[in-house]
This record gives sequence, structure tokens and C-alpha cells, in this order.
Amino acid sequence: MGILNITEDSFSDGGYYLNEDAAYTHAQELISYGAQILDIGAESTRPGSKEISAELEWKRIEPVLSKLKNNFPGISVSIDTQKAIVASKAIELGADIINDISALRYDPDMVHVLAGSEDTQLIMMHMQGRPEYMQEKPEYSDVVQEVYSFLKSRCQYAIEKGISADRLILDPGIGFGKNLDHNLHLLAALDRFDDLKLPLVLGTSRKRFIDQITPSEVNRRIGGSLATTMLACLSKVQIIRVHDVYEHAQFIKVIAAVAAMGET
Repeated sequence: MGILNITEDSFSDGGYYLNEDAAYTHAQELISYGAQILDIGAESTRPGSKEISAELEWKRIEPVLSKLKNNFPGISVSIDTQKAIVASKAIELGADIINDISALRYDPDMVHVLAGSEDTQLIMMHMQGRPEYMQEKPEYSDVVQEVYSFLKSRCQYAIEKGISADRLILDPGIGFGKNLDHNLHLLAALDRFDDLKLPLVLGTSRKRFIDQITPSEVNRRIGGSLATTMLACLSKVQIIRVHDVYEHAQFIKVIAAVAAMGET
């Protein structure tokens, strides 16, 4: 899953792709590098970020989504939004996945939008607090169990509201309301989420916890990101959400080739 941030202030690439042509060109690059899914976000959710209006969010998304669906019908497009009106418009234009970091908690209408769209998948993520303040002082007694229980309960809620289980994808929310210790515990216990019997997406690309382990600027965290992708592969995580698609696609192909030799 390649990340396309059409934002002013995303932690890694904010401001780079606000221009429609720049955003579409980067989307083409991500596809050429091997992205099978594009995750488009027009509102930054980095720690301390501020919300934008639904109108501005859709204004940024609409032209890029329209071009992608017209020119790359075989590529799945995910829209990273918490707003039901944005999700509804995106689905009408052909979005395949809605990536809701609030897990249906932010906008009460979101669950109805998804329940009424039988062909659209939903990613639900764990987040303690809101982006504005989530990193101030996150606390857990047992982070793995609490994240597991949260995701399980949100699945039950979604299913009760008419979203079938086969449309659900889960995200433990690395870096969202979690300190370094919490993130490492979750990465060491990815297999725990197998019990939920649903696809898992992992988003660790270029995140601050890598810098906390090995001090590095945002654009020099590919090595740390690849290390977490290795953990994801070992745990059979289905979707890896990344900025550096070329490097991760190459990495995964080499692992797959070696694994295939071991099976012969």
C-alpha cells in the first residue's frame, strides 16, 4: 500500500503533493514501483495535527481519485478519512477502501455510509485519544491486550451495524497514542492478532519510534521501516503501508523468492 499525502503538514512529506499534477505524478510513480493499493489522505493525522473541513479535504482528493480510477482501473484506491461525507463521495467515485483511523468513532454517519456500500472495504485502526493530543501521555496496563480487545469490539460493532466481516481490515495503530515501548510490544506480538481472523495492515513507515531507536531524519528511516516489514512478513501481515514503495516491494519480492525455494 503506497502512501499519497495531499496535505500541508504530514510528518514525512507534507506539502510535496498539494498540487494536483504533483499528486497524480507521484501516484503513477508509486504504481510503477509496485504499489497494489494507493492510500490517499488529504488531512494530516500526525501528532499535534489540526483538522480541516470536509470541503477542503474533498477538494484535494476528488481530482486525483477521479484520474486514478479512470486510468488505473486495476489499482485499489483507499481513502484515508474520518468524515462520512468525504467517504460517501469517494465511494461514489469508485474508492475501494475507506481507511478510518477513528474506527467509526469520529463521525456517527460513517458506519451507515459503509453499511450501505456492500463493495467497499473498511480499515479500522486503534488510536488512544485524538491526533491533536494522542502523544502527550499514552498509558496502558497491557498494550497488546488492550489494542486486541479494542479491535475485536469495533469489529463486533461494525458487523452489528451491517458491515460484513469479509469487508473488514484491522490496524494496530503504531505511533497513534503509543510511546516507544508500546510500539515495540505491538510489533513483537503481531501474531496475536491472527486470532481475529481478519486481514491486518501495518503502518510503520518512517515513523518517529525508528528515530528513537536510531536517531535519524525522516527521509533516512528506510532501514528501520524495512526491519518492521520483515517482522510483518514473518507474521503474515497482509498489507504494508509505506512511503518508499520501490524499496519495500523489492524487499518483499526477495523474501518471497527465498521462501518459495524453501518450499520446493
